[in-house]
Amino acid sequence: MKPSIKMSLVLSIGLVANTAISNELAIEEVVVTGTPIKQSEMASIDAKRTAFNVLDAISADTIGRFPDQNLADSLGRVPGIAIERDQGQARYVNLRGAPFRYTAIAFNGIDIPGAENGRIPRFDSFPAVITKKLTVNKAITADMPGEAVAGFVDIETHSPFDNEGFTIALDTGFGEQELGGGDVEKLNLRGGFSGDGFGILAFYSENSRSQVTDNREYDLDNEAGQITINELDYRSYFVDRSDEAYGLTLAYQGGGSLREVALTSLYSEFTDEEQRNQYVFEFLAPQPGLRGENMPLQLTRALEDGIYQNSTSSNTLSADFETNDFEFDVSYSRIETEFVQNLPITYQLAGFAGLTAEGPVPYIGSYDLSNITDPILTLNGDPTDAVFLANFGIGFYSPLDQEVDKFKIDVTRNLSDRASFKFGFQLDQRQATGGANTLAFLPYPESLVAEVNSFNTGRPWESNTTNSIGGTYFDNQGLDRAWQTFDLYPSGSVDDSNVIGIEEDIIAGYASLSRETDWGSYVLGARVEQTDVTNRGMESYIYTTEFTHFLPNAHINFDFSEALKLRLSASTGVNRPTYNEWRASAGINVVDKEISGGNPTLEAEESFGFDASLEYYFDNGSLVSAAAFTRSIDNVIYADSSTVDAGAFVSEFAGEQWTYTGFLNGSDGSFSGVELNAVVFADALLPGLGISANVTVGDSEFERANNGGTVGLPGTSDMIYNAAIFFEDFGISARVNYSWRDQWISPIEDPEEYWGEMTRVDAQIMYTFPSKVGGGDLSVYANFNNLSDETDVRFAGNGTVNQSESYGSHYLIGLRFNY
Repeated sequence: MKPSIKMSLVLSIGLVANTAISNELAIEEVVVTGTPIKQSEMASIDAKRTAFNVLDAISADTIGRFPDQNLADSLGRVPGIAIERDQGQARYVNLRGAPFRYTAIAFNGIDIPGAENGRIPRFDSFPAVITKKLTVNKAITADMPGEAVAGFVDIETHSPFDNEGFTIALDTGFGEQELGGGDVEKLNLRGGFSGDGFGILAFYSENSRSQVTDNREYDLDNEAGQITINELDYRSYFVDRSDEAYGLTLAYQGGGSLREVALTSLYSEFTDEEQRNQYVFEFLAPQPGLRGENMPLQLTRALEDGIYQNSTSSNTLSADFETNDFEFDVSYSRIETEFVQNLPITYQLAGFAGLTAEGPVPYIGSYDLSNITDPILTLNGDPTDAVFLANFGIGFYSPLDQEVDKFKIDVTRNLSDRASFKFGFQLDQRQATGGANTLAFLPYPESLVAEVNSFNTGRPWESNTTNSIGGTYFDNQGLDRAWQTFDLYPSGSVDDSNVIGIEEDIIAGYASLSRETDWGSYVLGARVEQTDVTNRGMESYIYTTEFTHFLPNAHINFDFSEALKLRLSASTGVNRPTYNEWRASAGINVVDKEISGGNPTLEAEESFGFDASLEYYFDNGSLVSAAAFTRSIDNVIYADSSTVDAGAFVSEFAGEQWTYTGFLNGSDGSFSGVELNAVVFADALLPGLGISANVTVGDSEFERANNGGTVGLPGTSDMIYNAAIFFEDFGISARVNYSWRDQWISPIEDPEEYWGEMTRVDAQIMYTFPSKVGGGDLSVYANFNNLSDETDVRFAGNGTVNQSESYGSHYLIGLRFNY
């Protein structure tokens, strides 16, 4: 949508609100006796109970009563789901220990491509408040895309027909990030009207958070348990993250054969503005030990003012009608995504304490790493005054634009009151243009080198750890503006050798039979997907490929009693390479002497799996369940590194040995595990008391190509658990949530690296006024995130810590109004 349309949406929501409230002439006295947490939990449990396949659901009211920042946070409480975070904020989900690439996402059944690479969805791009219900399908059916190897997350948005007449919902809040005192702000506004078969709904959402990230990184050797410190890397980030979403639905429900026709428009944008202040201290004569004194060193300084931004625009025209006993659901969607990473960095190397006739004079430092996450380094001089022998400008630039046309038709025929036949077709036409991460490496303007220190604000770093080096913040934005006045500023363009140009057509058809029986129910189905790809790379290189996958599935449910249910499922899937992995091009990094390339000959990953779930439903709405799952994966896609002659890519570097990282297909992949779940309404102990808890134990592995050995799949933690306790009575709703996951491999930067165990404690308390205000319900609330002020730690392949970062806790106080 254009900005003018967005403003119209906000104005129309406000008009709806004003009309609705002005029609309420008196404040009605009503005593609140409902139990919204319990009611929403029971609704989610009922959705699970009546489903034909293995799934979990989260209702909008449940989401609203947790301090969720985005959909990843919301999904983190589903049994078997763990969160991967970036600078403390939830970003990706690992469903049952599978790589996050194996989870597909959809809005109202229309699957959405990931903005960054054409496949992988980033759940921090979508605010939680746009959601009416989240359904996590853990065993997929034939009408779901084959890419959902681990699961299919369907986000059902609000409909204008959810309520009759005028509706308005407002949620606004303000808070603070503890480290750095940054603002946390929230605004969500939704308004709608339905009557006489017509409906309109509009919404606007904006959330922002300013934080400081206190980061330490390490280059450590580990020889027989003896640690040698090569480098210490001190960083402080100013991070401003925001998401904005707005949308409009126009719908008509007719009589007779026409059930509904609707036009739905949704736009969501995530922006990450990052200022980095960084010093890297390289020891010139490393010695073993966690303590050292009077060690000579040189330093590197990096100052960055960068941005990461992605957006998704989806416009869908749909019709739901019935004719000759056939029910048709037909839709056309136009989906556009944009992604850009632009990181211009002032990069100063070989920093010394001074220069003499005999040469540069190194800094002298002493260090103490007995507390590895709080490394102490003291210097004999101020690092700000360093004399740098080399000054460069670096730009990391990576754009990707996608245009997707999606045609979808689903047809259902009821064979009896207990059986139905369903079939459908889907055509996706995708076009992706852009480039993988492109490095610009330029001389820094000589006249600006002398001015860099004039941008030093003198303000000490905000830090959870000890700022032993005396780091101070620079005016990175001002320095960047000054740099932009020179021709040597990175242009923000993609080299021809690093382009992405992919056209992909996916044609799918499916059929399924569903039937309820005296002993339970079953669904039998099959899906066929054909993929045609044209890959345009460097030097007019064109590679085409096509492949077809037959994807059967079966789901059988046994009702042993009204309370006890057993589910058995078998399903298959296919996961195609991302566009970055599939590209017919290679990127050159002359700074680190690295080359990264795509592989247009990669094969799609293929999966086959089983699920079993035993569920017991109590009369009071409580639930206990136990599930087991396994997936076998062939053609596992992974990154692999080797040493090559750089002259094969850049002639002037012939004879030099550089690291080449590309993508290969492995084999014999698998992940499996057990998950236990309980939701207990403990009114017998204390009216309004409830407890939910789940734990997942899992394992994974795959075989690398070329006898590379067996390793675990990225994203698998040996154990994951979540627990929450809630209480609601007297208008008060309170909830505390605890989540923990064991260490796991993350492929984002280096597949040899892994994150340590991670813990989060969040809480919310809300009070709903007993009397109507303006004819609606008014609540005030307070959210508290990361109450335990965690430090997240990452490890290198040799078992040593290579990164620790902390962010502090934060809170938000707000109010909600629903009419």
